[in-house]
Amino acid sequence: MSAQKDPDTRERIVREAARLLTESGGEPVSTRAVCTAAGVGAPTLYHHFGDKRGLLDAVAAHGFEEYLRSKRAQPGTGDPVDDLRRGWDLHVEYGRTHPAFYTLMYGTSRTPPVAEEAHRILLGLLEAVARAGRLRVPVDTAAKMIHAAGVGVTLGVIAGACDDETSERTREAVLTAVTVPPEEADGAGASAADRAAALRAALAADPPVRLTGPERALLGQWLDQIADGRPD
Repeated sequence: MSAQKDPDTRERIVREAARLLTESGGEPVSTRAVCTAAGVGAPTLYHHFGDKRGLLDAVAAHGFEEYLRSKRAQPGTGDPVDDLRRGWDLHVEYGRTHPAFYTLMYGTSRTPPVAEEAHRILLGLLEAVARAGRLRVPVDTAAKMIHAAGVGVTLGVIAGACDDETSERTREAVLTAVTVPPEEADGAGASAADRAAALRAALAADPPVRLTGPERALLGQWLDQIADGRPD
């Protein structure tokens, strides 16, 4: 059977590379070491993965799958902001318990494709917050803020520069910046920006069929401007 049609060989290479990465203590792992551990030659490795970056992407996907399973299975609490809070804690805990994989995922300038699913899950959580009228800023803005803060804290935890209290304080500061309390969501305290963000998320999930594409785009631009607090 050719290497192209041998998934067992590919899986063995990924498994051995993941093991070496975990045992490396943060040190680089060479393709030669992976080949030796997997019992294959370099041509076989490159045949399956193209180059070392392709191998590392496959290893990241292998290691991150556990995290994604827990994210997919995360039950709702009935409060979309609490769901965000639990998602933050799950993210930090994964980095704490899987430092090598987390650093491979988020510690470089290139994000492996598998991280896209985690980002989509975050967007889904934020869209639920917006539909509840509890998002102060547009979904994309909130996602960038939470992602930047969460990754920074988690890498700090891995490096020993952050503890649980730092994570909790940062989490609550970011949530305060992007969400509104439930008592303000539907009352007089809700601002036009808050309501615009909620409407923008609702329309993104269920576009109004009577509007043309350009009309929907223009409406979205107006709502984004209101949600950002910019003047007309």
